[in-house]
Amino acid sequence: MAAASTLEAVRLAMAITTTAYDNELNDLIDAALMDMKTNGINVCDKQDDPLVLQAVKTYCRAYFQSPADHDKLVAAYEGQKGHMQICSGYTTWPAEVT
Repeated sequence: MAAASTLEAVRLAMAITTTAYDNELNDLIDAALMDMKTNGINVCDKQDDPLVLQAVKTYCRAYFQSPADHDKLVAAYEGQKGHMQICSGYTTWPAEVT
């Protein structure tokens, strides 16, 4: 389950004023965080981190109710994720590879 502050940030970014979509949004937030985690990004204690939060919001916008700009949003999310993957402060990869 997503943190309440993350859900609120996603709702605000998507201009959603009702809680009717909270279950779907929570699922999308969890999916975004799991996608980042399985791609080596440490999200365990970083849901409030601005870069992680922006990637989560972009992911949710891309996958919520089939937007017309889905491809652009997916590309933006992949780019945000890629930037975090090359930053040592965001990755769970070992510092040195032998």
